Amino acid sequence: MPYKLSATLSAHSSDVRAVASPTENIILSASRDSTAISWKRSSPTVAFTPSSILRAGSKFVNAVQYISPSPEAPQGYAVVGGQDTVVNIFALGPAQKEDPEYSLVGHTDNVCALNVSPSGTIISGSWDRTAKVWKQFQLVYDLKGHQQAVWGVLAIDDEQFLTASADKTIKYWVQHKMMRTYEGHKDAVRGLTLIPDIGFASCSNDSEIKVWTMQGDVVYTLSGHTSFVYSLSVLPNGGIVSGGEDRSVRVWQDGECVQTIVHPAISVWAVSTMPNGDIVSGCSDGIVRVFSESQDRWASAVELKAFDDHIASQALSSQQVGDVKKSDLPGPDALLHPGKKSGEVKMIKNGDLVEAHQWDSATSNWQKIGDVVDAVGSGRKQLFNGKEYDYVFDVDVQEGAPPLKLPFNVSENPYAAAQSFLEQNDLSTNYIDEVVKFIEKNTSGVNLGASSEYVDPYTGASRYQATATLAAPAPSTAYMDPFTGASRYSGAPVSTPPVPSVSPSAPKIIPYAKFVSFKQANVSAMQAKLYQFDEALRNEISTATLAMYPDELATVEEAFTYLSQVTSTTSQPSLPPLGGTHADAIIQVLERWPASQRFPMMDLSRLVAAYCADAAAAPGGRERFLASLFKASDWTEVRSHGKAMSKAQETNILLLFRTVANCFQEGTPVDEGQWVAQVFEALGDTPYALLTKVQRVALATILFNFSCAYLTTSVARDVVNQHIGLCLQLLRSNTDDAEVTYRTLVALGNVVYAGNTRGISLDSAQSTELQTVTSALPAFPDDRIRNVVSEIKALLR
Repeated sequence: MPYKLSATLSAHSSDVRAVASPTENIILSASRDSTAISWKRSSPTVAFTPSSILRAGSKFVNAVQYISPSPEAPQGYAVVGGQDTVVNIFALGPAQKEDPEYSLVGHTDNVCALNVSPSGTIISGSWDRTAKVWKQFQLVYDLKGHQQAVWGVLAIDDEQFLTASADKTIKYWVQHKMMRTYEGHKDAVRGLTLIPDIGFASCSNDSEIKVWTMQGDVVYTLSGHTSFVYSLSVLPNGGIVSGGEDRSVRVWQDGECVQTIVHPAISVWAVSTMPNGDIVSGCSDGIVRVFSESQDRWASAVELKAFDDHIASQALSSQQVGDVKKSDLPGPDALLHPGKKSGEVKMIKNGDLVEAHQWDSATSNWQKIGDVVDAVGSGRKQLFNGKEYDYVFDVDVQEGAPPLKLPFNVSENPYAAAQSFLEQNDLSTNYIDEVVKFIEKNTSGVNLGASSEYVDPYTGASRYQATATLAAPAPSTAYMDPFTGASRYSGAPVSTPPVPSVSPSAPKIIPYAKFVSFKQANVSAMQAKLYQFDEALRNEISTATLAMYPDELATVEEAFTYLSQVTSTTSQPSLPPLGGTHADAIIQVLERWPASQRFPMMDLSRLVAAYCADAAAAPGGRERFLASLFKASDWTEVRSHGKAMSKAQETNILLLFRTVANCFQEGTPVDEGQWVAQVFEALGDTPYALLTKVQRVALATILFNFSCAYLTTSVARDVVNQHIGLCLQLLRSNTDDAEVTYRTLVALGNVVYAGNTRGISLDSAQSTELQTVTSALPAFPDDRIRNVVSEIKALLR
């Protein structure tokens, strides 16, 4: 039977951000109205009513969990977390309570995630980038390692934990030690749930759900949501339930979406499942709803019809369902044909209205989910410090200094945002008018109805309604970062001279000399993994001779100590930069260790290349260092055999490419020795079809970074020809990744520009081939690519 509405619980006055349903007769909900509510019923045939209203203060509450009854709390405890940074523990009872039994203090920012193990161990996640584990209401483990807010937590048992973060990763911990990092999501990871006999599932702002083994393999990916996925739960039969920003709860069985439950609210913030298989949802309309597949527990026919009518009356923005061309839409007869899968959306023209209908495979019917209207906005939000904004601008305040980040939501007062930005970066308030003008210029055309504006107090995300017709934004001559597309603000307007065949409003890109590096790292985790592998090798008789020697251990320890200091934001390096001894130790270990255990050492090489460019600067040092990396990654085997890569090869080749990209940086002697020619020779005939997306981007970054170096340093003509050949090969092979094409095009543009300035133009054959390849590029919906192609063609004239 399909899931249908069973109960509607209305008592909150604002968004319900979290729900928990530990038994068939208890539901806990947490809201930004500053309360958590315990709902109870005496039996499944009786309605839920508020039993306890819990309020520890006036701040928003957005996480709630349940601890089973004990002698001290016969009805159990509610665990509540929110904006006040405290985890409060309330003993449940028939009362309105403002004083918790326990207050767990330790977080320094909003507590946004909670989970409780069967024995009562609590894990909390916060915007302060940490998770904390509490036993007997005392802090026992502080889990530090994420780079952004921790949005999801899971207690596997009392000693094993999972955390999910806005930094796009998931981490596995044993006690306080980080043992494994899971990478795969393309955006912030929002929720986690255990999957019996398999591992766990995660959901993300990338709109996908991934099911993982504990060892880190993705078993399958569930795609169907059309926006952020916020919450997950598991049904007693092993099915998965998800809720998200697309107004829906989705039920998944065996890797397929079997039902989509549309809600009359913008966001389904939270989902939970009951032991009897019922589903609980918490939404942005402040209502908790229960859905059941048992007909005995369905709401009355009148309530079901009212619920469906409420959904059908919703106004959907065209952004939620895609572009709408009214004249091309079919009429109501299109609904006579069944949908292909649950959740499929079909738009029809019904008189002057455009209606959106969604296929429900559980009932084999099209369900009207709203009337489509126009919308204002820029689509998905951007992340900054783990929070979501409509815009995140790069602001140049000093020549040669890194840009500062200016986050802005269209619901904000520009003066307030400008003042906050100046204060946080210790800048003079004399600049406030210029910053406000910059904000207004780069957000022109977005007009808001202030009285109806909704702003999420936790993520900063806003939703907006048009109050006036959009005006076309004025042409801009401001600088734009060619890799992010983000506009930048500088103290004085930046004029851009007109370029033939380029729109006057498009910023000039070539020459672009800012190197791209891969420096992000968790040094302590890398070190722990390396030592774990070394210990495993040492403890096996058959591999004991492969373990690191005492002098290698000491040298590697020095490297990690230095890198920990140089990557720290709070300390300065006290050790001298790494040198040839450290590079030699890396080479020696890579030559001995098994392929599956090389990746921590490959990753160490990446950081050495990034932060200690001269570590392999001795004559022949770079050639030897890079040759060892290519060998350790099995690159020659992958290139020559053309077979799918093993997991170890995939990881090691990614780290190889990123290390090579880091070898090209400002001041790198690309004109010394044979190392550049050696790299380009090794990359010839790359089996592009075998590369993952991140490998392709890293490969394109190698070509781009070389071009930045070539802008200031002349190299042999043969090396330039190798580079051009690799770029053309990559452009011909890549058909679906705009970022790879863009970086490669800028690399070519830089080389052509530098050659022209030195009086060394491309020969006619190269020029003709470049014209042919750029003319045959796929039609990427990206103005950056069109603009840089126009600039290259202008340089070839």
